[in-house]
Formats: sequence, C-alpha cells, structure tokens
Amino acid sequence: MKQRIAVLGAGPMGLAVAYQLARDGHEPVVYEADDRVGGMAAHFDFSGTSIERYYHFHAISDHAFLKVLDELGLSSKMHWVATKMGYWYRGEVQEWGNPIALLKFRGLGLAAKFRYGLHAFLSTKRDDWKPLDHVEASGWIKRNVGPEAWEVLWRRLFDYKFYDYSDNLSAAWIWSRIRRIGRSRYNLFKEKLGYLDGGSETLLEGMRADILQHGGILRLKTPATRVVIEGGKVKGVEAGGEFAPFDKVISTIPLPYVPRVMPDLPPATLDAFRAKKNIAVVCVIAKLKKPVTDNFWLNTNDEEMDIPGLVEYTNLRPMNGEHIVYVPFYVPGEHPKFAEPDQAFLDKVKRYLMKINPRLAESDFVDMRASRYRYAQPICEPGYLDRLPPAKLPVDGLWVADTSYYYPEDRGISESIDFGRKMAREAGA
Repeated sequence: MKQRIAVLGAGPMGLAVAYQLARDGHEPVVYEADDRVGGMAAHFDFSGTSIERYYHFHAISDHAFLKVLDELGLSSKMHWVATKMGYWYRGEVQEWGNPIALLKFRGLGLAAKFRYGLHAFLSTKRDDWKPLDHVEASGWIKRNVGPEAWEVLWRRLFDYKFYDYSDNLSAAWIWSRIRRIGRSRYNLFKEKLGYLDGGSETLLEGMRADILQHGGILRLKTPATRVVIEGGKVKGVEAGGEFAPFDKVISTIPLPYVPRVMPDLPPATLDAFRAKKNIAVVCVIAKLKKPVTDNFWLNTNDEEMDIPGLVEYTNLRPMNGEHIVYVPFYVPGEHPKFAEPDQAFLDKVKRYLMKINPRLAESDFVDMRASRYRYAQPICEPGYLDRLPPAKLPVDGLWVADTSYYYPEDRGISESIDFGRKMAREAGA
C-alpha cells in the first residue's frame, strides 16, 4: 500500500531514504533547511569551480554507493586512481602508506616500525569488531604499537581531532577507519581511491532527479520545526508554518537537533539524544596555481600546526590544471577555537602550506574559503551503540538516525546510503 512518508534532511542518508521509498512506490516528502541537497557533500561555487565544501573520496569497499551509481546509469563516471600518502615530520615530506615507506621513515626505530606495521596489517585483516567495542582506543593503540610509534604517528592525530575526548574513544570505531583505508589498496604498495566526474554533485543530482521522477517531493529551504506525536503515534510534520499529515516520519538530521524537533518523545529517549557529543569542523579549501605536494593524503606532525593532516584533492581528481587543497580543523563545538573568525583559519592554512612547500608564494593562492559544520562527526565512546536508542523509536511510525547509527563505520556517503535504504525498506514494508 502506498504511504506518504516525511523524510527530514536531504544529506546522503535522507536522499537514500527518499530514493528507496520512491522506487518502492511510496510518496516521500523531503524537508531540508539548506537551499540544496547533499548536507556535508553539497557543492558550492568556488571561483567558477563547482566542488564540495568538505572533501570526499570513495574506496573500493563502498558497495552501497557503487550500487546506486549502477542503478542510475552513472557507473561510467567513476574513476579509480593510484594515490599517494605522505607524512610531514621533522620539517620534511616523507613517503608514507606502504611497507617500504615505513622502513625508510626517518624518526622512528626499527622495533617501533615493526609494531606499527604489524598492528596496521592485523587491523586490515580483522572482520569482527565486537571484541573492540568496549575497548578504549588510545590505550589499545599504545599497547599494540608501543610508546614511540604512538608519540610520533598517532598522538597528534588524536589530539587535533578529538581534543578533550581523545582518551575516551572506541577502539572499534578507530579500527574501522584503519581497515577502510587498508582495504582500499590493490596490493601492499599501492593505494587505490575513486572519484566521480563532477564530484559528489553527480550522484546527488542523479538521486534527486530519480526521486522526483518516481513521485517524491523535495522541499528545500523548509526545515521541519516539529514532528507532531499524539497517543504514541506520528501524526505529521510542521514546517514553513503549516501542518502536513504523514503516515510515517524518518529523520536523518543530526541527533542534537532531534529534541528540539521532537519534544514529545519519551524523556529517556530525549536524554539519550542530548547526551551524544559531536566534533565540529572548520574546513578551509584553497585553490592554488601549483601543487603543494604530489600526495592525496598528507598527515602532519608539527608543533606549529594544529591540524592532523590535509587533503590535496586534485591529486585524486584532476581539475583542468587547478590545484585544490582541503585543510580541516576539527574541534569540539564548545571549544573557543571554533568561535575564531574565518580569517584566522585562512591565515594559518596559508602559513602551513608555505612551510610544507617553501616554493609557494603569496601570488600562488588564487582563492581561499572556510566552511563550518557544527555536527561534523559523532564522538563514539566505548560501547557507543549500547547508549543509542534504536532507529525505530517507541513511537508508531517514527524512525530517527544519523551517521552515528552505522557505528563502528566512520561517516561516509556509502555508509549513509546503505543505512538510509535499510530504514526505508523497513518503514515501507
């Protein structure tokens, strides 16, 4: 039976929900506060270049993403590229990301190199994350790689990504990040990542068009202000000053927004959502006349740089001679740094890039922008899922989830698509 179902949020997960519902013969109505679809994957005009505000790449294990591309007839727009990693340490860019680079790495003893390499290899081969679920990540890494490799290769990644939360993270969550990159390799020495012609916009616009073609509705610049619940059952959604009745509601907005939009949820459920913590991000994107390095990833360990690394995007996806670099500053939303003006971050990035590549001059910087997202990443403590309400809430016709819900996997377009389609099939059944 055809159902009319509200979908809150038009990021990759919300679009996946609507995409599946529409294809299954239902009528999804998507409510989105932004003026475009995509969430953190949305594009913007960067001095004549359409590009994501926040960088994205694709791994060969992104099966849900690749399946949608195939369904939309977009598979030919996917390209796989051998990429390189580097490590900025002790004032030089060192090769990184393969066994030979590890052996040649300057600044680490042989025993520390062996322990680090063995831990990365075993993490890549591991499939069962449950034994790591209640294990604290920094202690798990220190026990396996030893204090030397922890200090040189891991500590600053934790400190400049999670700050005060760095000593209470789930080992299962960190392991999933190691495994995803490790399994993006087509042999021990080569990493292979993917990009789409046109970037994420190609997928997002393909999904948007498919939703509309199958009878779905998209309401941009129209955030849902309240989900109306009466007698333990969803009645509809208030948005744009109007009430609209719905059979069911599926929310994909960040969990911290849920109590405001659904104040009539049971108190224990509201408390669980309020307890969830998130890291914010200020992401600087720079357009340059020349490359900084020849790496896609560049991890950084430098006392003068308050970043865990940077992404030289055009070393994955060529863009007509342009050179695009993303430099993310991850920081808790309540931290004073998040309130600093954009110019403070732009100035830092210019200084950092010119330090890494002294051949860069002021005149090589064509444009720079900073984007902010308050709820960029959930902070997943040990046993994270134990304290999350189930996506199917104890209200008839109501589902709530965001990127937290595919723990221990890290947030990503493919994971969001997979979880969104599963919710849609459950709700539409």
